[in-house]
Amino acid sequence: MSGALSHIRVLDLTRVLAGPWACQILADLGAEVIKIERPGSGDDTRAWGPPYLKDSDGKDTRESAYFLSANRGKKSVTLDISKPEGQAIIRKLAAESDVFIENYKVGDMARYGLSYKDLKELNPRLVYCSVTGFGQDGPMSGFAGYDFIIQGMGGLMSITGERDDLPGGGPQKLGVAFSDLMTGMYSTVAILSALENRHQSGQGQYIDMALLDVQVAAMANMNMNYLVSGAIPKRQGNAHANIVPYQVFRSKDGHLVLAVGNDRQFAKFCDIAGCPELAKDERFATNANRVRNREILVPLLQEVLLQRTTQEWVAPLETAGVPSGPINNIAQTFEHPQVKHRKMHVDLPHPQSGTVPSVANPIKFSATPITYRSAPPMLGQHTQDVLSTLGGLSEAEIKALKDKGVI
Repeated sequence: MSGALSHIRVLDLTRVLAGPWACQILADLGAEVIKIERPGSGDDTRAWGPPYLKDSDGKDTRESAYFLSANRGKKSVTLDISKPEGQAIIRKLAAESDVFIENYKVGDMARYGLSYKDLKELNPRLVYCSVTGFGQDGPMSGFAGYDFIIQGMGGLMSITGERDDLPGGGPQKLGVAFSDLMTGMYSTVAILSALENRHQSGQGQYIDMALLDVQVAAMANMNMNYLVSGAIPKRQGNAHANIVPYQVFRSKDGHLVLAVGNDRQFAKFCDIAGCPELAKDERFATNANRVRNREILVPLLQEVLLQRTTQEWVAPLETAGVPSGPINNIAQTFEHPQVKHRKMHVDLPHPQSGTVPSVANPIKFSATPITYRSAPPMLGQHTQDVLSTLGGLSEAEIKALKDKGVI
């Protein structure tokens, strides 16, 4: 094994996205991640298709694209933790692990005898991370958390979407499960921090992660716009609340993003666009004035930008250092020369299809580079191996568990 975390073992009792995303990052970093799944069905997202991965004959497998997106590099062990025999195995594995991460409802782990208090007695060095919708305490702690609901409750949908006074206006969620993904990222940071602290203290600790907490925190400058001014931020469509021009514009043949970040860039843009007088106009000379007068400026810029194609704008603006770019679909993104150069598309060996496509981890290390050891596992692919080697069970004991439906 290689990687920055090749000395770390993670016991993964998570499903869907936030927890699995965190554990996939840890696996990419070299950790051994053992994913515990429900016998027969496994992680809920295995059934979230189509699309499904095709086998070598072109037929659908049971591996959904959704599941494949968040479970690379893990070992799959099927285990019914509602049964005493399953709980005993979890305790045995936790005693040999560095990290335990779960996203069950508040109280479920305690009911199974698998709470942090229970497992800490077996392994004081264990870093235990719980991921829930609303956290371990508070009036909504017992509620299940769903990304879509959290995007609404946490304010994101109030600032996402076209302006209410324009066609198509109204709240919109992001095109990916933003609060789930951000919670996975924050959970990874928390786990790594707890492991680093363990070097000093010799002790593990408990981490309480909530999707709603993360969504609120991730509102970033929009939070501060409200807290500083008292004015509630509104949907701006593709415009920026604090910078102008910083939005999508129509071009002669499509659309482009123009992201002018300062007055110098605005002056350069106006020179290239053949309207230098706009940069000298007191109403538009500074960003503060451009924000105040956006309703006047934006239509003037739109009229200018319609005169050329997207590429006719992007090429000279890039040369001049004025941030701009096309709006690619995902196929165009993977065909982009920079994306190809950075090797963001990787193929991994898979027992059913030959290979399975995957998206590279964006972290680029100099000394401990990311390695992709295995494709997302098939359901229960590693049960026998993990229970016999790490769990210390004999073939007869494993067979008995199978006969009882525990694995």
